[in-house]
Amino acid sequence: MHNHSIVSREEWLKARVALLEREKAFTKERDALSHDRQELPWVEVTKDYSFDTADGKKTLSDLFGDHSQLVIYHFMYGPDWQVGCKSCSFWADNFDRNVVHLAARDVTLVAVSRAPLETLDAFKKRMGWNFDWVSSLESDFNYDYEVSFTDEAREKDEIRYNYRSSSFPANEAPGISVFIKDEDGRIYHTYSTYGRGLDMLNAGYHYLDLVPKGRDENGLPYPMDWVCLRDEYGKS
Repeated sequence: MHNHSIVSREEWLKARVALLEREKAFTKERDALSHDRQELPWVEVTKDYSFDTADGKKTLSDLFGDHSQLVIYHFMYGPDWQVGCKSCSFWADNFDRNVVHLAARDVTLVAVSRAPLETLDAFKKRMGWNFDWVSSLESDFNYDYEVSFTDEAREKDEIRYNYRSSSFPANEAPGISVFIKDEDGRIYHTYSTYGRGLDMLNAGYHYLDLVPKGRDENGLPYPMDWVCLRDEYGKS
């Protein structure tokens, strides 16, 4: 950091304006990419899925509530885990204040995990969250959307994650899946993203990308090694 270039205000403005042109080009490309994402073909969901919720058993259709669009965050929380994934918790800290804004644009946001509902509720209370979080423990939902893996699949290196054969250090993985429901109640899967595709959903990372040190993750055992549950910073 001490070797960083130090210049006059005029030189800084020249460099900043040059970067601004690249930022504008990136924004235009991002808009085009978002348009192409929205134009992807859809796949009808015909399989019945059941979820444990605070209001009893619900179907995938029920999770939409009063809206026609559904965003599901695949939160890493296995059936026998003591706590939820700290990285997914970093993402989940962005959810609560956005739920009302998404609803205003006909979108429901729900988190889904394989942990039992009572486990999810206890962790949710600890973290101070209010967003809807349901359990898919008794359905194939997580497996069908390639965010949960059996021990056998992992042992045989037969995992598919992020649309390719892969390996993963746990039986649960993060992701986002998007669905839409038409006027006749038919449901369609429109989009899923995994891995770095989730970056755009984390405001904290976007703030870090603005500061001089950036995410400051070089040299760590893995990029998110620094992340803690929100009530554990400063305890170690």
